[in-house]
Order: sequence, then C-alpha cells, then structure tokens
Amino acid sequence: MNQTYKKYEVIIVYDDKSLDDLNFVKCAINKIKRKKIIINKKNYGPGISRNIGILKSKGSFIAFCDADDIWSKNKLLIQLEFMFKNNLMISHTNYFVINDNSKIVGKFDVKKKLSYEDLLKSCDIGLSTVIVKKKLLINNKFNNLRTKEDYFLWLKIVKKTKFIYGLSKYLSSWRKTKNSLSSSVYQKLLDAFKLYRIYLKKDIVTSIIMSIRLSFYAVNKKFLVFINRNK
Repeated sequence: MNQTYKKYEVIIVYDDKSLDDLNFVKCAINKIKRKKIIINKKNYGPGISRNIGILKSKGSFIAFCDADDIWSKNKLLIQLEFMFKNNLMISHTNYFVINDNSKIVGKFDVKKKLSYEDLLKSCDIGLSTVIVKKKLLINNKFNNLRTKEDYFLWLKIVKKTKFIYGLSKYLSSWRKTKNSLSSSVYQKLLDAFKLYRIYLKKDIVTSIIMSIRLSFYAVNKKFLVFINRNK
C-alpha cells in the first residue's frame, strides 16, 4: 500500500475464524497512519465483508484490493485524476494476471466503456481495479453469493450511470491461484444462475442460457489472457 497518493485510509475486514494471520496483517499495515481492522464474529464471505468495510469508511471514494492482489504505487493517483477529469462516479483499469510467485502470466485490456448490455454478456471488470464513489454504494450493496457478488453490483450500478468507463493503464495485478475462491466451475455456474434467476428475475430457461453464455465468455477471456502472455 505504498501509494504516491497519500490521502487514503486502509480498512481490512478480517473474515476468518482463525486468528493465526492477524498479527501478520497488523505488522503489514503498521506504518500506515489511517487504518482500521474489523474482525468479523463469524465468516460472512466476501460480499457482506466488503459491505461492512464500506460502512466503516470515511472517504468519498472506495477502492477494493483482495488479499492476494497487488496495486501499482501510482494506482490511486492516476485513476482518481482520470475520474476527476472526466467527472466519473466509477472506473476500472487494465490489469496483469500473476501467479503464486508474482510472475506476470497474462494481462487483460479493458474497453473504453461498458453498458448494461455489455455486462450481461460478460463481466470484464476486475474487482481490484475498481474505484467508485461511496454514495453509489449506499443503496447498492454486494450480495452474499460466494462468487459473482461483484458482478451483480456492477450490473446495478451501470443501470444508474449508463456506462462504466475503463482506463487503459495497468494499475493492478490479479493473482490467479489454484486455491482461489473463484476456481470452482460448478460454483460459478450455480451463482450465475442464482444471479439471473433470483436477483435479475429472469425465467428459468433464460437464466440457464445466460449462465452458459457467461461461462463461455469467461473461458474465452482466459484464452485471450493466455494469448497475451505469449506475445
């Protein structure tokens, strides 16, 4: 979290019954002046934990960074300047894909802007690349799905903003691990179906078709990342 932009606070939501890693977390952010560690009483999952962190935040903008992901040191400065210049309420950026050893194994380039229809086909937004105005998150929260919780939020937000704009700079790195929460294909399909059927109120057949289509685009995106790695 060694950012060139200095006016930020760090909020860590510790969502683990075991406190074995808590001292490590405290040491990792020891030199940061504005910080807060919230320890969940039970394991709520990623969506609810992020909602808790948002409620405890003091700033006007929210940026996300999962435990395994990495930001470039200029991320906040460059991305906030982009948002101020274009009067944006939300933005996302290109990102690198890294392995367990932090070696770059791929990259993903964002489109200039995404509409609601674009996002229905494929979630091309990396969570750790997003910066969003806090006021957008007051009535738009993460749900409690094990995966796709961020995807549902972007769909709700883009309905209000019309577009989500992308900055074509590599300011974050997403770590792809074998033990990643999002590694279960079955869980992804199940949560995609729940999202379309329960949250977006689609009929059963449409929900199945859209879930399969979303999975197809996800596989295609991984293929493109692999191609980029070999360029």
